Amino acid sequence: MARRGKHFIMRDPFGRDITYLRVSVTDRCDFRCVYCMAEDMTFLPKAEILSLEEMERLCAAFIGLGVKKLRITGGEPLVRRDVMRLFEALGRRLGDGLDELTLTTNGSQLARFAEPLRAAGVRRVNVSLDTLDPAIFTAITRWGRIEKTLDGIFAAKAAGLAVKINTVALKGVNEHEIDALVAWCGEHGFDLTLIETMPLGEIAGDRTEQYLPLSLVRARLRERWTLAATDYRTGGPARYYSVAETGRRIGFITPMTHNFCESCNRVRLTCTGTLFMCLGQEDAADLRAVLRAEIGDEALRKAILAAIARKPKGHDFIIDRRHQRPALARHMSVTGG
Repeated sequence: MARRGKHFIMRDPFGRDITYLRVSVTDRCDFRCVYCMAEDMTFLPKAEILSLEEMERLCAAFIGLGVKKLRITGGEPLVRRDVMRLFEALGRRLGDGLDELTLTTNGSQLARFAEPLRAAGVRRVNVSLDTLDPAIFTAITRWGRIEKTLDGIFAAKAAGLAVKINTVALKGVNEHEIDALVAWCGEHGFDLTLIETMPLGEIAGDRTEQYLPLSLVRARLRERWTLAATDYRTGGPARYYSVAETGRRIGFITPMTHNFCESCNRVRLTCTGTLFMCLGQEDAADLRAVLRAEIGDEALRKAILAAIARKPKGHDFIIDRRHQRPALARHMSVTGG
């Protein structure tokens, strides 16, 4: 622990300040994206899921310990019943220790929630969109319809939310569309972040066939677009470039080809109250047990600090090609994107 003025700062064993918490409010989703979930997922029983009040209490504890940015994730966060109660409660903490409240969504429910999210204090939203082709969209998401996601994206824009598009680069699936996505985002005023597929969770098929290194994608993009490196940061792992022809930014998240762990400032809280100090490691802390033991906020604070003291230096994202297994059996939807 350290102090900056009147505020606490959580510092991990490698001198990194932990100021960013990603909170999964549900493991459920209305899509079954091929790189994220199996189609026949078994979801957690309700008794294991934190209540919205418990999530608010945990978030408050993290804010008190120096977290400045909260990102609400899932699964799909907007399918959680009454989730706006949590956004509204956390939004009241903006300016009182919390600098930003945002979310990552598949956009399917965003047309309904864009205005209330803006009213609650959300100013930016990340929307997952891997293709502009309706047939490919359905093939990737299995259950999704692109029209609902596009309606959500434009509802968010109309509500005054800054929209960033997140695209997982998939070899042989959408790699031919990335130029079109750059152009489309430029046309509509959106930033774009490209993401390498990560070896998390058992899925149908071979993930090594999906993997597309972003170093190759960036080289291809430079054949058409003028990319200039910037020092722009949003608090996450993306490295951003400006696109001269569109005036927008493009970010690259490269857990496989370029380890971004040296500047990691984040931890992840699952919907069960499990705190993962690293997306690519299994070590975790059970905060639900502390929370439900009703032994006070100081015990919760100590449990959080003890977990941060175990934060590893980096991830172990290595696909086991010989056995065709992911690095970790845990699905992304469990941890929170």
